[in-house]
Amino acid sequence: MRQKDNLLSSNDAVSEILDFSITLGIMILAMSIIALAGYPMIEHMKESGHIENIKQSFSVLTPNMNKIALGKAPSQSVELKMYGGSTVSISGTSYMNITMDLWNETSSTVDSLSFERQMRMIENQYVDTSVAYENTAAWAKYPIGKAVIVSEPMFAYGDDSLVIPMVTITGSSGISGSGLIRVISDGGQLSVEKYQNVSNVEITLSSKYYEAWEKYLNESVGMQAVSINTSTKTLTMEKSYSPNNIDVFITVSPMSVTVE
Repeated sequence: MRQKDNLLSSNDAVSEILDFSITLGIMILAMSIIALAGYPMIEHMKESGHIENIKQSFSVLTPNMNKIALGKAPSQSVELKMYGGSTVSISGTSYMNITMDLWNETSSTVDSLSFERQMRMIENQYVDTSVAYENTAAWAKYPIGKAVIVSEPMFAYGDDSLVIPMVTITGSSGISGSGLIRVISDGGQLSVEKYQNVSNVEITLSSKYYEAWEKYLNESVGMQAVSINTSTKTLTMEKSYSPNNIDVFITVSPMSVTVE
């Protein structure tokens, strides 16, 4: 009888040890899964937060740069926060070409005139996402999907006039790393080009953010896409104003920008 009780007691002990081992194994497996799946998720959340902060900082930078574009300030200095792995630079080869059909009252003919300038941009490249100030607006480009507008450009369209901004940025400085930096911009001589009795406007624009430009020019200025070249990131938009011709004003705002 005693031997039988010892045997039962021994089986219970083995069962308890086995249950503990299984429980411990499940806990270790669960912790491993959490570590493997949770860490990338935490990193992704951290990166998303940094990207949102970068977008907010460019929402602040844009109106300050536009004070120069509007002639309200000769210079501006804006502080930006960089996160590890990001680069802020003055870069790009973006440009805008504006072709207009104008009624020539002297010769009673329609003349075609073109106006082109290189724009360039102030850009923050972080991981696979970029946020930039380009021609009075802020834009963002993500690894997946189309470029989006962060802050809209300063085009102005009324019944009888169209105002097109042209911010031309010069400079080649850039900084990589983390911490606080300053973007310093000095304005140049502003000028306004005026064209009267315009019956048609065609804008050809080359930009990394061409998709967002296409959306803006279509929805806010009423232009239609004539052609879009995804390989060169170039689009052509057009709008006819005949028979009620309009006046077109092109404001040219040069900026010399440094990052330090």
